[in-house]
Amino acid sequence: MIKLIDVNKTYPGIVPLHVLKGINLEIAKGELVSIMGASGSGKSTLLNILGILDSYDSGEYHLNGTLIRNLSENKSAELRNRMIGFVFQSFNLITYKNALENVALPLFYQGVSRKKRNILAMEQLDKMGLSGRAHHLPGELSGGQKQRVAIARALITKPSIILADEPTGALDSQTSKDVMEVLKSLNRTDGMTTVIVTHDPGVGEQTDRVIKISDGIIL
Repeated sequence: MIKLIDVNKTYPGIVPLHVLKGINLEIAKGELVSIMGASGSGKSTLLNILGILDSYDSGEYHLNGTLIRNLSENKSAELRNRMIGFVFQSFNLITYKNALENVALPLFYQGVSRKKRNILAMEQLDKMGLSGRAHHLPGELSGGQKQRVAIARALITKPSIILADEPTGALDSQTSKDVMEVLKSLNRTDGMTTVIVTHDPGVGEQTDRVIKISDGIIL
């Protein structure tokens, strides 16, 4: 599903910053893996490259057999929308849209009719146990509810991969466990390939495999 061969990434500047140094990585379809490393280790840059949010300088990145290199913004957006669902630490919900509208938003960009996208969004919210909160704004939801709305939004386009960047970082310990149970269930039940970037060893030990990165190198 995911294959990186000798991938390098340097950010230019007065002193260029070599963030990723010859990354070799394979993640199979249906795996649940975590990427762990200290702040500045390169884990977020790696996740951004996996999510086609950032480019790389050299090497190869193959996503489901497609070489990801020098893509136009339109092609990148098309692949992201079709293949990848994102979950972020800060939820990234639109504050003036309710839960249903937030979940339905990716389908708006795919040109799906309002009626159909609202039906599909309600189905996803129901799976997350949040159908009763569909018409509440993010400010009226708890942290765990916001993250479950964000997961529902990530799933609405039926992606092949979930990329989660510190999905429990803004949550208390019990809510973190609840969110991890949702992600693990998606992996077990639906075979969803799931990659979680985290600094929390407790999150890492719940995944099938821990990929440790330090100073831009996979240990």
